Amino acid sequence: MTIAAGFGVRVLAGIGEIRPGDDLVEVIVTAAGGTLVDGDILVVTSKVVSKAEGRIVRARDRERAITDETVRVVATRAHADGVTRIVENRLGMVAAAAGVDASNTDDGTVLLLPVDPDASARTIAAGLRSRTGAHVGVILSDTLGRPWREGQTDVAIGAAGVQVFDDLRGTTDAAGKPLSVTMPCVADELAAAGDLVKGKAGGWPVAVVSGLGRIVGSLDLPGARSIVRPSERDLFRMGTDEAIAHGMVAGRSAGYSAGKSIGFAEGFAAALGAGGRERVSS
Repeated sequence: MTIAAGFGVRVLAGIGEIRPGDDLVEVIVTAAGGTLVDGDILVVTSKVVSKAEGRIVRARDRERAITDETVRVVATRAHADGVTRIVENRLGMVAAAAGVDASNTDDGTVLLLPVDPDASARTIAAGLRSRTGAHVGVILSDTLGRPWREGQTDVAIGAAGVQVFDDLRGTTDAAGKPLSVTMPCVADELAAAGDLVKGKAGGWPVAVVSGLGRIVGSLDLPGARSIVRPSERDLFRMGTDEAIAHGMVAGRSAGYSAGKSIGFAEGFAAALGAGGRERVSS
C-alpha cells in the first residue's frame, strides 16, 4: 500500500451539543451538507460518541468509575491535588484515569469511553455510507499522553473502513535496504491530524480527511483494538517505582524460600550427624 503524497483536513461546522440518544449519523450528514465523497475519512472525537451512547456518570462516582474501568494498575503518583492513576483499561489502553473524562461535560458529570469503540465506528461508517453513498472510513479519537514525552496527542481508539497500519515490512527503503519493523500506525496519524483542526475548545468534534482514499476499505478491516500491543511483547508493563517494589517483594519471597530450604537441609544434616555419632558411641 502506498500513501498518497498529499491530503487535506477540514472540520464540519454546525454540530451542536450531543445528548444521549442522538443519531450521530444524522447529525454528521446534516453538518456535511452533501460534501462527503469516496475516500473521505471522518475523525470523530470519542466524547460525542460517549454522549450519544449515554456513557455519563455523576462526578461523585468518578473514582469508582476509574476503578470499574481498570483491569491493571501501571503506576500511581500522589500530588497536591490527589493521586494520579495510570492504568490499563478494559479496552487495553494505558491512560491516566482509565480515560474517564471531566472536560467538555455538564457540571457534576464525567464521561466514560464508548463500550466498544470499533463497533461504534462501524455503525457510524455503515450509516454514513448508506445515507450518502460515499465510501468513507471512520476513526474515533481520544487524547493520550506518551511515555517520556510532555504533552498529549490524539490517537485512534476506534476504526472502521480504514487500514490502521501501513505495513512496510518486507519492502525496501529508498536506498534499497530491507525494512523489517517499519509499520506506521496510520490510524493514530489520522487522529492527530484531525485534532489539529478540531482543537479542544472550539466545539468542532468531527474532522474530514480527504485525499487518502487508498487506505479506505471494507468495514471488516481490523479496528483500533488491533493497535494495542499484546502483553507478551510489552516491555514496559509497570511504572519505575512499581517495578522496584515488585522486585523487592519477589526478591524477599525468593530469599525467604531459599533460606528456609537451606535451613531445613542444614538442620536435617546436623540431626543425621548427631544420630550417627550417638550410634557409634553406643
